[in-house]
Parts: sequence; C-alpha cells; structure tokens
Amino acid sequence: MFDMLRNIFINLFTKPATRKYPYTKRETFENVRGCIDVNIDECIFCGICQKKCPSNAIKVDKEHKTWEINSYKCIVCNACTETCPKKCVTSGSCYRSPSYEREVLKRRKKEETDA
Repeated sequence: MFDMLRNIFINLFTKPATRKYPYTKRETFENVRGCIDVNIDECIFCGICQKKCPSNAIKVDKEHKTWEINSYKCIVCNACTETCPKKCVTSGSCYRSPSYEREVLKRRKKEETDA
C-alpha cells in the first residue's frame, strides 16, 4: 500500500511524460521529408521529375502546362526535387492530414496575354 502512495505523490509533483497534443504540437525535425510542392511560375515543364519518380506519382503535361502529383503514390524519396533543373520542385516539412478521398495536387500555369 505504501508503494502505491509513493507512486501517487511522485506523479502529483512531477511533469507528465507526454505532451498535451492539440495545445502543444511537436516541432518537426531537421531535414524531414514532408509534402512535395512545385513553384509553377518557375517550372519549364521538362518532365524530368516525372521520369525520375520511381512510383510514377508525378504527371507533367507540357502542352496544357499542368503539373500534378498523386499523394497516395508518392513515397517522398525526393528524387524529383534533386533532379529538377530549375529547383522549382520542393519538399517542405509540412504533412497533409489524413483523408478518406484521394488527394491529387494539381497546378496549372496561368496564360500570359499581351495587351
């Protein structure tokens, strides 16, 4: 019985071992691989990122100037970020929240019109 009282007093006067998740979030570590994104204004639609992707998650359409990535197929190996000649494909430290529907990130370059 005294062992139980000892544990109760220790737990009352020490900090908890876990963090209160919704209120205090864990900071991401350095060099963590998160979500893949593209700066569509700098992209030249060469298709090298599509060719180097081992899971075929990236589709580049040069004619329509669209770039898309299927987040369910992507294994976040960063092969696309390393081979992009313009360095417009980046890997951030953010994570997408889980969802029931398939997410495909689509980017389209805006057409420039001369006046």
